[in-house]
Amino acid sequence: MQYISEFFSNRIMWTGALGWITAQVLKAIFVLICEKKFDFKRLVGSGGMPSSHSSFVMSLSTAIGLEEGFDSTYFAIAIVISFITMYDAAGVRRAAGLQAKTLNMIMEEFSKGEILTAEIKLKELLGHTPVEVIAGAILGIVIAIIRHA
Repeated sequence: MQYISEFFSNRIMWTGALGWITAQVLKAIFVLICEKKFDFKRLVGSGGMPSSHSSFVMSLSTAIGLEEGFDSTYFAIAIVISFITMYDAAGVRRAAGLQAKTLNMIMEEFSKGEILTAEIKLKELLGHTPVEVIAGAILGIVIAIIRHA
């Protein structure tokens, strides 16, 4: 039972979770404002503005730095993992999303000629633009600073 109590009282972990939740809610709000419709997928889906992955890892890293010190081994590990996560979001996952978009367009063209029917559409919103990643990172840092003030 002690482990469960420790898990739920872990301030650093909850700061990271708050960073993720805040980014996901902001995505849904931005879609609501821009497209005049509520899209539930924005609350849990990947891609979009701001990057929830970036917000999560940077709020976590910043909280570790504030608690353990920015010269600690824990912070060094967390920030390296954060940079890898953000690089992946703007690089590999974004490229995979662009490939999915291209494949979906090809499948749509084949469907028009009745060569092939496109029943399944690949998910296109996988990664982030650099601006979305930076916005998520800034959001995460701000959340950690506010939460640990």
